[in-house]
Order: sequence, then structure tokens, then C-alpha cells
Amino acid sequence: MIAAVQPAVVAHRGASTHRAEHTLAAYTLALEQGADALECDVRLTRDGHLVCVHDRRVDRTSTGRGAVSALTLERMSELDYESWHTPGPPSGNGVLTLEALLGLVADTGTRLFVETKHPVRYGGLVEAKLVALLSRFGLATPKSKVDSPIAVMSFSVRAVRRLHDYAPALPTVLLLSFLPMPYRDGWLPPFADYAGPGIRVLRADPDYVARCARRGRDTYCWTVDTPEDIRLCQQLGVRFLATNAPAATRAILAGGEGGNVATNPPD
Repeated sequence: MIAAVQPAVVAHRGASTHRAEHTLAAYTLALEQGADALECDVRLTRDGHLVCVHDRRVDRTSTGRGAVSALTLERMSELDYESWHTPGPPSGNGVLTLEALLGLVADTGTRLFVETKHPVRYGGLVEAKLVALLSRFGLATPKSKVDSPIAVMSFSVRAVRRLHDYAPALPTVLLLSFLPMPYRDGWLPPFADYAGPGIRVLRADPDYVARCARRGRDTYCWTVDTPEDIRLCQQLGVRFLATNAPAATRAILAGGEGGNVATNPPD
């Protein structure tokens, strides 16, 4: 086990314990709570727009129904994405586009981790559209991966490879819900810069962070919401910690006490 470090706190879908996930309200609150970085999922609408939605369908997080890939941006913008989480009058904000979130990132200088979801109807088109949009904002060719305000990630090895091929200067994260044989000793494909284990992986195999470090790879761990898990990541030397409640997580990292800090749907 390596020396304790202070992980960077990444707001998972924003401050999604206190505000509806993937809304500007959730991301604005995350920044107010002192998040070091933000995280979002992206999918393509039927008419080719990147929107911040985790599920394949909008049923859970909106007043509508249907697959994101079968809906237009105009139709998705007519739905309410907040009342499922916090009952009240419709916000009228509609679906959050990645373009709008990038505007917030540009205004605040905050780092953003963008996850492309797979499998999807449009396959690799989501990565092509993502890099094209990042290029419009001048974010696809950072001076260095360390200083890049954008990191891109996926559970799909092919997607991470595509992202690297399209924009080799962008840092990439290979997300891992378990450790298949090639990755158990900390090895990653050359097109993946960070290992992205789920917290269950680290509970079962805490030495994994050190094995990655020996191979020169830092770790991004998701989704970390209990005091025990937060402290475990801190003790192990996790570099980025994705959480649904940034303020409570920061307090625990600083030595505070508390019970579970967040509840959120599964990843």
C-alpha cells in the first residue's frame, strides 16, 4: 500500500445526490461544493447531437419515454429532467447538451471527464462527434495530457482506441467493472492513460492501485460515496475519485466523520 494522497474529487453527473443528474443545476452545485472536476455521460440523439444522458432510454430521468438514439434533440428538449429527482414545477431547461456543459467548463476552467456509452445504435460515431465538438472549443489538442481540461473514457476498449486515434493528445481512461486477465498486473493498452476501476474492484483487490502505479498509471475510481470507501481510495493513492456528493466527500478526505454521503442509481 502506498502513502496516502488527496484524490481529486470528481462530481459524478454533477452533485447528483442533491440535484437531478446531468443538469446544469447539478454541475453548478458541484462547483459550489468545491469539486475539482466534473463527469458526464454522452449519447447521440437521432439527429446527431451529443446529450448528457446516462441510460439508453430517457424513462428514468425525464417525463418522456424512448431511446435517446430514437429521439431528436427538439423532442428531448421538451421533456423535464428534474422533477423525477426533486418534485416541483418543470424547470423548462430541457436536456443538457454536451455543448452547453462545455460552455460551463470553459467559463470556470474546470476539468471534465466525458464518458462515451456503449453499445449504442450509432457505434463509433459518438467518438467522432465528440472529437469534432471538442475541436470547435479548442479542446482536442491540449499542450499536454496533464494540463488537458478534458479527459475521455469508456468501458469499451474499442471506443478508447478510437478516441486516441482521433485525438492522441487527449488523456483517456479505460473504465473497468472487473479485472480481466490482461489487466490484473496493472497493464493497460498503450492508448489508455488511466485505469478506471469501480470501487468494488478496489475493495476486492486493493493492491491494484499500486500495481498500476508501478507501471506508471494513475487510477480513476468510481463511484465512491461511503466514508469507508472514500478513505480507502485516499489510503491507496487513487488519483481521481468520482462521487455523487462532492462537499461531503471533501469533508471526509479532510478528516471528517459521517455515514453514507450519497445515494444514486447504479452505474
